[in-house]
Amino acid sequence: MDSPHGAAVKAEDFGLKGPRGWVFRNIAIDAAPGSITAVEGPSGSGRTCLLLALTGRMKPTAGHAEVGGHRLPKKMAAVRRIAALGPVSGVNDLDQALTVAEQLREGALLQRRYEGPIRALLRPRGERRASAAARIEEALAVAGLDLATLPKGPRTSVRDLERLESVRLSVAIALLGDPRLLALDDLDLKLSDAERAEAWSLLRAIAARGTTVFAVCSEAPQDIPVVRTGTPAKTPDAKPETDAKPETDAKPETDAKPESDTKPETSTKPDAKPDTKTETNTKGTDDALAEARRA
Repeated sequence: MDSPHGAAVKAEDFGLKGPRGWVFRNIAIDAAPGSITAVEGPSGSGRTCLLLALTGRMKPTAGHAEVGGHRLPKKMAAVRRIAALGPVSGVNDLDQALTVAEQLREGALLQRRYEGPIRALLRPRGERRASAAARIEEALAVAGLDLATLPKGPRTSVRDLERLESVRLSVAIALLGDPRLLALDDLDLKLSDAERAEAWSLLRAIAARGTTVFAVCSEAPQDIPVVRTGTPAKTPDAKPETDAKPETDAKPETDAKPESDTKPETSTKPDAKPDTKTETNTKGTDDALAEARRA
């Protein structure tokens, strides 16, 4: 597995609007090749959809972005060829019915069939198997997943993996295609402080090899640049600010709730209606994710 040359990622006024409102908007990015960028934000603000848009899996509707010299949204197919998804819940979940070895073989097969060169399919079967085994072994080494340490080795069921082990397995599968850009969702979900440190160390090692990394998280280390999603609340008569920085981003959830420290506005009028902005934004995120799953 060759060390890839990372893809520079730039975006200006980048946004995606669905039938029921904005999923994310006003995103500005300037990430150098081989760098790490964290994506933060409140629940339902479009963090996952931003990852999907930057990797060519979801079509943006505002502004533009450039990934490895390929401009979005015009060159989505070209971006997909150089970008890979690590764990993204609801999009590329691991198959809980498979063993770790089976999941890896399936990942290698799909990568060779849909992303590898056509001539690779014409090689003798034994040569293809040896090549796939070598790529799997190196990807596991980079991801830091030692199959010998698992309860049943390669035959361990995916459902029996610890959370950090699942992350490493998803990353290993993503690395099989030598991506120039790697995107991961909910990196630190359900991880202890020590495990979070291990997860960030993993991403630093991947970036050191040349791959550009974007990772959604709840809180990034201080030395990691952060892109935040979410649009700050404005008064009804306020004009949109073109240079305003977006708020923090979070994973889309259908049951997203407003921030706990935000108190609803009270009104003495009997016909006052509650603010539906949060609900609309969350529904827009759900719509966009549903489209990505069908794609």
